[in-house]
Order: sequence, then structure tokens, then C-alpha cells
Amino acid sequence: MSADNTIAFQGELGANSDMACRAVFPDMQTLACYTFDDAFSAVRDGRARLAMIPIDNSVAGRVADIHHLLPNSGLHIIGEHFQRIDHHLLAVKGARIEDLTHVHSHVHALNQCRGIIRELKLEPVVHADTAGAAHMISVRGDKTQGAIASKLAGEIYGLEDLRANIEDAEHNTTRFLIMAKEAIMPPQGEGLVMTSFVFRVQSIPAALYKALGGFATNGINMTKLESYIIDGSFQAAQFYAEVEGHPFDESMKLAFNELRFFTHEVKIMGTYPASSVRAEMG
Repeated sequence: MSADNTIAFQGELGANSDMACRAVFPDMQTLACYTFDDAFSAVRDGRARLAMIPIDNSVAGRVADIHHLLPNSGLHIIGEHFQRIDHHLLAVKGARIEDLTHVHSHVHALNQCRGIIRELKLEPVVHADTAGAAHMISVRGDKTQGAIASKLAGEIYGLEDLRANIEDAEHNTTRFLIMAKEAIMPPQGEGLVMTSFVFRVQSIPAALYKALGGFATNGINMTKLESYIIDGSFQAAQFYAEVEGHPFDESMKLAFNELRFFTHEVKIMGTYPASSVRAEMG
């Protein structure tokens, strides 16, 4: 496996992250990693050129822990991808829906398929990822145990596809970030670009309001703002933000100057082309 032609993801083969890798980079080899940190390390250590990392889902919200991990990953965001998530109810060969008593999957997938779980009176069992759950039931060979995972996972692990598209919401979509060891700055003025960054505010009244005011007064659209506690202190919060714009644009320069005046530890995680899906959603 050539590292230059490899993209890493968290999960087992057949996970939704694996499917996202194959959708965007069909000619690249995918590298399954146990944790997000392992996927980051694969790129840092030269075992993979890119990493595909989920950041949020239209149903479940943000992916747990990822905002804590991104700033210290040592990688740069170079792209984004929106992946429609189709969940399948899988079981071992010869099993029927009426045989099932339990269903295994990632907590987000279980939450996204509450309707069928309730309809079939199944007991949900949480796993680290969807494909891992599919792999486990294939090894156990128990017809009472089902899994919620992708069609690809069913094919990889030789499972019966009992029902397709079982998610509650038709808009179930996960947004992924494509990450690399080196930043790739897209040309200025050639289409919409996104800039992602993290920062910490000073402990003064209205610091966040003042820090972000420059984006409003300079007409910059902020599409995401997430806060989370760091260093175990309820007094210190770090923010992850995304805005539409290129750092070389005059309006962005002015906004970031104002941001830095009221904050500290501002770190740009990457500037990258906006997905065409954004225009469709807009």
C-alpha cells in the first residue's frame, strides 16, 4: 500500500467514513484506524497522505470529542465533503427480521434509527463504530443479533441486508473534513472558500461579542461556532469557528485583526474550497 495513495479514517472497513473516502477519492486505498488520533498519526507519520474526519451530522449534531482533537492534530484542513448516510439493517446469512432481539451499532446510528428499533422491539447495543458492529455479529454468527451499518459493511462481512434506508430522517447527512500534513491555500477569487479556526477569549465582559464583531461589521458569514471546555476549567473555553472567506480578502484581514485584539491563541486550521453542497443547501 503506497502512503501517497492512502487515506486514513476512524473505524473498521465499511464504516461511513470509509464510504466517504471512497466517494471523494475512488482511486485511493483506505486505511482503517481504531481512533481519531490513530488516523491523525497515520498522516503525521507518513503512512497516509490524507485523513477523512467526520465533524457533524444533520441529525446527531457535532461528533463527540472531535473539536478537542483537531487543534492538536498537527494537520491542516484542505477540503470538506457532505456524505448522505444510508443505514441498513444487517444480520447473518439465513436470519429473518423476526429472529432479531438485539441490534448493534454506533450510538449516533442507533439514535438515527429509533423508529425501526421501536417498531421491531429490538434492544440497542452501543459499539465504537457501525462497521465494527457489523464485523462482530458476522463473527458471532447469532441470528438473533443484528447490526445497523452501511451496505458496504454488509458486503465486506458477508451479511444479509434485511432492510435498507432505515434512518428516521431523509436528510441524514454527515459533514467530513479532509486533512493533510501541509496546508493547501486555494487561489483567492476563484469561488467560495471556507476558513476554519480556533481561539480563546480573554476573561473580560463581552469578550466574545467584541471578538466576533469584526466579522459582522465586515459582512463575513460565520457558518459555525462551537464552544467547549478545556483544561478541566469552567472558566476557560475554546471556540471552533468557520467563516466564508479567504484570509487574503481585505474584509477577512480586518475581521481577524479585531479577533486577535480581543482573544489569544488564534489558530487557523485551514482554508479550503467550499463544497458544492453548500450552494444546494443555501
